[in-house]
Amino acid sequence: MELKDLLKVTIEENASDLHLTENSPAVIRVDGKLKILDGTPFTKEQLQQTIFAVLNDEQKRKFEEDKELDFSLAVEDLDRFRVNVHIQRGSIEAAFRRIPLFVPSLGELGLPQAIKDFARKPNGLVLITGPTGSGKTTTLAAMINIINEERECMIISIEDPIEYIHANKKAVIKQREVYSDTNSFSEALKRCLRQDPDVIVVGEMRDLETISTALTAAETGHLVLATLHTPDSAQTVERIIDVFPPHQQQQVRLQLSASLQGISSQVLMPRAEGRGRVLASEILVATPAVRNLIREKSVEQIPTAIQTGMQFGMQSLDGSLKKLVEEGVITYEDAMVHVKNPEEFRQMMGGME
Repeated sequence: MELKDLLKVTIEENASDLHLTENSPAVIRVDGKLKILDGTPFTKEQLQQTIFAVLNDEQKRKFEEDKELDFSLAVEDLDRFRVNVHIQRGSIEAAFRRIPLFVPSLGELGLPQAIKDFARKPNGLVLITGPTGSGKTTTLAAMINIINEERECMIISIEDPIEYIHANKKAVIKQREVYSDTNSFSEALKRCLRQDPDVIVVGEMRDLETISTALTAAETGHLVLATLHTPDSAQTVERIIDVFPPHQQQQVRLQLSASLQGISSQVLMPRAEGRGRVLASEILVATPAVRNLIREKSVEQIPTAIQTGMQFGMQSLDGSLKKLVEEGVITYEDAMVHVKNPEEFRQMMGGME
């Protein structure tokens, strides 16, 4: 089967990913579970030929130099795909992440009102966190879409690679791809402050320089939206602070406490009926009390602040999971895989087993 046919099957099966590996037919991921497609296993030579067919000369050169390659692939009449090419035991293999052509709304994603409120902030730092494959990029895209529809502003997005393509509505959007349009997140972020941005989107805050520049941008009147691979709000705050040397950490606490607007930490859950997935999320809103916890090195109290901050739009992950179980959207068993406090969750659910 040709690569275009495999990508077409990926879309028809509503799969999130396609994997090409040696000595196996193509594999797709549907609702979080792997499914092996019918077909002949790929040989080493077939794999390289199939993958190299979609690379240009510069991409081939970069892959041969780095032994890793990330890029986005647009196929005529099909969705876009984020592609990672890598080497496994001497074989060139690839993973394709499907990116729908249309940006879903926050309502379609099942995200709470607080996310829309974050998108409407005039400045400050908003973080979308969670494990790989938890829909962080899609949430960011939906937030960009809200800003694009409501604000006359300049949005500069730095991505690796570019996934969702945004068309200008009320806003002007510039999407810069790392390695193609710029050498690094940190360099692009530093330069973009001279490009008259109102909103800055950082695909991933990976290093000290990127985090430092993002904090400065958020402090100086810009709205900064970014992602981190952290499981919850408390660990997100700690990760940002811990990346700095000890002598800078108190200053960073002050910067973060002043500029943070909110954090959404999300996980994707399989739906109870067996088809599709749904988001569960923890929401932290940076109230004066939360800012004080960050300043005073009391980050361990953030979960308590979330539980008592419902009137401000906050929600705990366990509270989000409880609501989804009660509505019949997810099963109790699946919820228990992700809950933070299993015993407390059982009591909230009335001892359900």
